[in-house]
Amino acid sequence: MSSIGNIVKISGPLVVAEGMRDANMFDVVRVSEKRLIGEIIEMHGDRASVQVYEETSGLGTGEAVESTGEPMSAELGPGLIGSIYDGIQRPLDDIRKVCGNNLARGVEVPSLKRDRKWKFTPSVKPGDKLTGGDVIGTVPETDIVLHKIMVPNGVSGTVKVIKEGEFSVDETVCVLETEKGEKELTLMQKWPVRRGRPYKKKLSPDMPLVTGQRVVDCLFPIAKGGVAAIPGPFGSGKTVTQHQLAKWADADIIVYIGCGERGNEMTDVLNEFPELIDPNTGKSLMERTVLIANTSDMPVAAREASVYTGITIAEYYRDMGYSVALMADSTSRWAEALREMSGRLEEMPGDEGYPAYLGSRLAQFYERAGRVISNGTEGREGALSVIGAVSPPGGDISEPVSQATLRIVKVFWGLDANLAYQRHFPAINWLTSYSLYADSLEEWYNNNVSKDWMRSRARFMEILHDEAELKEIVKLIGMDALSANDRLKMETARSIREDFLHQLAFHEIDTYTSLKKQLYMMKLILNFNDEAAEVIAKGADIEAVAGLAVREKIGRFKYIEEKNTDAEFEKLSMEISSELNSLLDKEEV
Repeated sequence: MSSIGNIVKISGPLVVAEGMRDANMFDVVRVSEKRLIGEIIEMHGDRASVQVYEETSGLGTGEAVESTGEPMSAELGPGLIGSIYDGIQRPLDDIRKVCGNNLARGVEVPSLKRDRKWKFTPSVKPGDKLTGGDVIGTVPETDIVLHKIMVPNGVSGTVKVIKEGEFSVDETVCVLETEKGEKELTLMQKWPVRRGRPYKKKLSPDMPLVTGQRVVDCLFPIAKGGVAAIPGPFGSGKTVTQHQLAKWADADIIVYIGCGERGNEMTDVLNEFPELIDPNTGKSLMERTVLIANTSDMPVAAREASVYTGITIAEYYRDMGYSVALMADSTSRWAEALREMSGRLEEMPGDEGYPAYLGSRLAQFYERAGRVISNGTEGREGALSVIGAVSPPGGDISEPVSQATLRIVKVFWGLDANLAYQRHFPAINWLTSYSLYADSLEEWYNNNVSKDWMRSRARFMEILHDEAELKEIVKLIGMDALSANDRLKMETARSIREDFLHQLAFHEIDTYTSLKKQLYMMKLILNFNDEAAEVIAKGADIEAVAGLAVREKIGRFKYIEEKNTDAEFEKLSMEISSELNSLLDKEEV
């Protein structure tokens, strides 16, 4: 039921309209003759405050505001993968066909292409009883993604008609006989973006999201269905880290949201992803990626819509039984949009002008992550992992957005400007970062990798923390004052930092490291440490130990191809023992 009112106030992206008595909160509205898209975010009687998702310059009081009577919803169906949308799910390639390179206001294009035909293969037959979440058939969306067409949530009944063949997303493929009469199902369904999609059961986060990034997988792992934050100052590598996770994470589907970021960063994604080959499938990464681009020069208010649209699309693929990884870059820009709208609504401000409800809004977003059993009789297991970048001014994580995020997420990858300036990437600070999933993932690592994994990880952390304390001593009294064992610990820590934690994103081999290879690298470094400690105790010189040629070979192990790691590991293990023992022979001579 539509409602038409008139503009009485315009304040940037905020438009206030009177005469909207029949409208509801979060209804989508069309503003003025230009048909600008907006959303009602506050109601007082018949007075509605509208957040407009397009530029409002040129609007005047008295112009019409028409409610569509529906909340902002995402169109979910075949055609999402490989698309790039703006913040309100309008495909940018279709907008370009309509208005050229310059984005015009009020452009109306469908989110899913209506002229494209999809081959639908049914998996049910007439007479079958279905409930919300059940799969009625499949569509090969790309070479690697089989799109499952599901009964919309809240709908159940008996199959009366089911078709096979090629259909557009708005053509009927199935008719259900329900208690309320016949219900026609198409390849597409709609879902309100602000409401999380329901599921049967949430599972515990006891399986890691393997990323191939050593500092993440080894020291600060994230679980499938987990949430992580990457705060860091400008230039510390937030976007590159998220790109790496999007490229290599063990996820079937990637949803990448550019929320208020610079246009060139989204351009990088667009240029790189089609050319990059997925190591698991051998196909282009774009064949499993959905991009949502709300760049810094687009309207501020649409940042909120982009975040909700992205996570709704991610939940939809999770319900099919896929593992989905969502990258939000960055939630700080969304928070800035909330602050602007809150100021224009004249609400009581919280810390640094952000709205008092900032924490709850962020929590509502992050809590939609999880590993779940989906609705439907089949009960598919799917996972949605959310990784949000935070851009605190000057890298100061004591500011409200960082603090509100840290209260919610379980993994904190703190980026350090000093490490970035030293060209140490990923610049994740091992002293300030943490993962609260590590203990719950221990059993998985023991069963699927090695019982040595968590033991080696604990020793790495201990050595790195000891190094930080020893550095303070070295600043006061110099390196020569340290004992041989402490000197060895410093050398081992340097090897961990430079040979293991430092990883070249643009190196063909080093960009991704399997868990098996990571374990070999940890063992080589720790084996050298342990055997060196033994020969030092027998009288070997620490300077000679630190200068052994095998140390450089350990450092270059990360450039060994995966297929050669077994042989190289055995060879280096023997070289470590022989070179260290040769030092003892020299001492005896």
